[in-house]
Amino acid sequence: MHKFDQNVEKLAKQIIDYSLWRLRNDPPLDGPMSPDQLSKIVGNTITAKGIGGDKALNLFKEVLAPACISTDNPRYLSFIPSAPTNASTLFDLVVGASSLYGGSWLEGAGAVFAENQALRWLMDLAQFPKNSGGVFVQGGTVGNLSALVAARNRARKINPATKKWVLACSSESHSSIKAAADVMDVEVLKIPLDDQCKLTGFNVSKTIDEFHAIYKDKKVFAVVATAGTTNLGIIDELGEIGIYCNQSNIWFHVDGAYGLAALCAPSVRNQFTGIELADSFIVDPHKWLFAPFDACALIYRDPKLAKNTHLQKAGYLETLEGNEEFNPSDYAIHLTRRARGLPFWFSLAAHGTSAYSQAMETTITTAKQAAELIVSRSDLTLLYQPLLSIVGFKKNGWSLADYKKWSENLLSSQIGFVVPSFHNGEPILRFSIINPLTTLDDIKEILATIS
Repeated sequence: MHKFDQNVEKLAKQIIDYSLWRLRNDPPLDGPMSPDQLSKIVGNTITAKGIGGDKALNLFKEVLAPACISTDNPRYLSFIPSAPTNASTLFDLVVGASSLYGGSWLEGAGAVFAENQALRWLMDLAQFPKNSGGVFVQGGTVGNLSALVAARNRARKINPATKKWVLACSSESHSSIKAAADVMDVEVLKIPLDDQCKLTGFNVSKTIDEFHAIYKDKKVFAVVATAGTTNLGIIDELGEIGIYCNQSNIWFHVDGAYGLAALCAPSVRNQFTGIELADSFIVDPHKWLFAPFDACALIYRDPKLAKNTHLQKAGYLETLEGNEEFNPSDYAIHLTRRARGLPFWFSLAAHGTSAYSQAMETTITTAKQAAELIVSRSDLTLLYQPLLSIVGFKKNGWSLADYKKWSENLLSSQIGFVVPSFHNGEPILRFSIINPLTTLDDIKEILATIS
C-alpha cells in the first residue's frame, strides 16, 4: 500500500493534472447536494477491496467536489471566504508530500524556522517586542481558547483566592469566545457597545469596575476586543481598552481572525492603533492573507506565559524538555500538529510583503466602491461605511423569506453566493470581499438581481 510503483506514479500524475486544472481555470461556484442525492450517485466508497485510486479520484472530480461551494470563487461573498494564492496552494501539496511534523524543533526545525519568520512579520506589523512569539493553530476557535486559557492560568497565580473567573467581551464578539468560556467553565460579562457597534475603553472600564464593586468573589481575568468583526468588520477601540487592561493588570486579547490581516494595508493601519498593547492576538491567514485552510496565527507578547500553561509532560516527551529550542506544541491546546503555516510562509516569501499590501488595498477599494453603489440606490440601505472589506446593507421592505429566496436563486443561477445575516435582530445582506479577483462588475451583476 505504501510502496511507490507505476500505479502510484500514474495516480500522482492524475492528481497533479487535476490540481493544475483547478488552478488554471476560474474557480467554479457549484453548490451542495442532499445526502440522498449523493448516496444515489456515489454509493458506498469504503469497501474491503477498495474501489481503486482512479475511480475514487473521478468520483471526487465529477461528483464530490462540485457538491461543494468553492470559497475561492470571486463571487463567494458570504461568511468569510478564502482566496489562497497559487503559490500557497501548490506548496500545501508539498507539505503533505513531505510528511513534516510541526510540533517540535527536534523533528521539524526547518519547518518551524520558516513558520516563525512568517509569524515574526505579523508581530512586527503589530509592533510587538522582539521576545514575543507564537504558533500556527487550526483556526480562530483554537487560537482564542488557547490564549484565554493562558490568561486564566496567569490570573490564578496572581490572585489564587479568587473563587470565580469572568471573561469580558461584547455582544458582537465571535461565537468562539462564548464557546471558550463554556469549555473553561467561566462566566461571560457582556459589555455594551456604543452607537457605532464598537467596544470602547469607557464602557469596558465602567462595566468591569462596577462588576468588581458588586461581586467581591469574582474577577475579570481577560478582556476580548475584536479587530474586524466577522459580521460587519467593526474595529473596537483597541487603544482605550488596552490602556485600561494594562493599568488594571487584566489580560488583553484581540480577536483579529478576519480583520487584523489589514495591518499590512497602509490605508487602514491607523485603525488598529492599540494592538501593540495586547497580551495576545490572533489572525487567520486562511481568511484575508491568501493562504489555504487551515491556519490561525496565535501571537503572545510573553510566550513564556503560554508555555507555562500548555506544556505537556510525559515520559516519552522528556527528551524535548530542558532546552531553549522552540517547540510549537508548547504554546497552544494541541500536541500533534502539521506544519500548517508553511503554505503561508511560502507565498509570503515568494511574492513579498508589498504584493500582500497591494492585494489587501485592492479588496478594500472594491468594498468602498460597492458601498457607493448601494448608497446610489433608493431601495437599498447601507448599514455602515465599510471600515475594512465587509459591506452590510439591507433591501428596504424585504423579510427574511425574501432574502432567503433571493439567495437561493442567486446560487442556483451560479451568479454568486450571498446568504442573509442578522444585525440588531433584523435580516440583512453582506458582501465579504477578501478576494482581489472580485471586481466591481461582479458586485454590479449581483446587485442587479435585487429588484
